[in-house]
Amino acid sequence: QLQLVESGGGLVQPGGSLRLSCVASGFTFSRYAMSWHRQAPGKERELVAVITAIDGSTNYANSVKGRFAISRDNAKNTVYLQMNSLKPEDAAVYFCNARRNTLYDYWGQGTQVTVSS
Repeated sequence: QLQLVESGGGLVQPGGSLRLSCVASGFTFSRYAMSWHRQAPGKERELVAVITAIDGSTNYANSVKGRFAISRDNAKNTVYLQMNSLKPEDAAVYFCNARRNTLYDYWGQGTQVTVSS
């Protein structure tokens, strides 16, 4: 059964850190580009960070560059998002995505990140 299960969200104070994890099952993880997206209330879902399958290169939204880091462990079928120096505007539901092409494009259920003092 294909699954993407996110974890690691929660409440953190501004300036704090969180590490999100997304464990994949049911497909060949190493062949998929993995990404994190987020959606705040009343806003569209936006891409936060992506890591390729081929060479592990990464790309980030301008709003998180220098603060967030995406990584993957193919042996554990897991992708991570290390989030540092969190700001209130980073608060959102964070979703994990696995994509190989338009036919093979999967989403997790999301994990809530709240940044508040």
